[in-house]
Amino acid sequence: MWNIWKIRYFMGKIIAICNQKGGVGKTTTAVNLSAFLALDGRKTLLIDADPQGNTSSGVGIDKNALQYTIYHALLGKTEISDTIMQTEIENLSIIPSNLDLIGAEVELVGAIGREYKLKNALIAIKDSFDFIIIDSPPSLGLLTVNALTASDSVLIPIQCEFYALEGLGQLTKTLGLVQQNLNPSLQIEGVLLTMADYRTKLTGEVIAEARNYFKDKVYETVIPRNIKLTEAPSFGKPIALYDMASIGAKKYQQLAQEVQGLEISQAVDNRNVIDNLVGETTESSGE
Repeated sequence: MWNIWKIRYFMGKIIAICNQKGGVGKTTTAVNLSAFLALDGRKTLLIDADPQGNTSSGVGIDKNALQYTIYHALLGKTEISDTIMQTEIENLSIIPSNLDLIGAEVELVGAIGREYKLKNALIAIKDSFDFIIIDSPPSLGLLTVNALTASDSVLIPIQCEFYALEGLGQLTKTLGLVQQNLNPSLQIEGVLLTMADYRTKLTGEVIAEARNYFKDKVYETVIPRNIKLTEAPSFGKPIALYDMASIGAKKYQQLAQEVQGLEISQAVDNRNVIDNLVGETTESSGE
C-alpha cells in the first residue's frame, strides 16, 4: 500500500529548474537529477526548454538531427507526444531542444495565452510520468515564464561563489508575479548549492548565507566541483552512466532521494563528507 501511495503522490509532478544566472549547474542538475529519479524507478520526462540544447546533448541526443522539438509543441505545430524521445536510461524520456527555440519567444509575443502554451501542451501527457523536469534558459523571458506557469514547483541551483545570491531578488520577484498572476500554486521545491569547493572559506560562507536566506528550503545535499561531472556531457551521458563511482554521481543520487522525500542513505557525519569532498576537489584541481 505504501508503494502505491508514493506513486500516486508523485504522479505528474512538474519541477522547473531555474536561475537567470548562467553557469550555476542548472543543466547539469536537470540531466543528473532526472537520470537518478529514473534509475530509482520513477518514470521521468526531461524537457529541454533552453535553445542552447545542452540538456538534449547531455543525454546523447543529436540536437542537429531532430524532426520535432519542444519548439514545435509550443507553437502547436505537432502534438507534444510526437516530440518525446527515449534515452539510454529505461525510465528516462526527453523532449529535446535546439536553436529553433530561439524563434519561439518572438513568434509567441502576440499569441493569446502565450504564458500557458507549455502548461496546456503538457495536459495530455502529465499523468504518464511520475516526474517532469524542465530545464529553463538562463533568463527570465517568456520561455522561463512558460516553465514556471506549467510547474508545481521550482528548484533553484546556486553556485558557491562570491555574489552567489546576487540577482536572486529579481528571480524571487518573478516567482511572486507568476504566483499572483499565472500559477498561484507554484512553490519553491528547494535550493541546491553547486560547485562547492570545501578548501575555500568562501564555500562555507555561501552555504551559511544561503541557509540563512532560504531556511529549510536548502537541500542537505551540496554538489561539489567534480571533474567527472564536467566531462560527462561531452560523452553525451549523465554522470550515472559515465562514472557511477564519482563523488558527483553520489551527490546527485542523494539529491534524487531528497526530492523524493526519502532519507539520505549515506550515513556519515559532516566531517567525513567534507574530508571526502576535499580529496575529490584536490584531485579535480589537477585536471
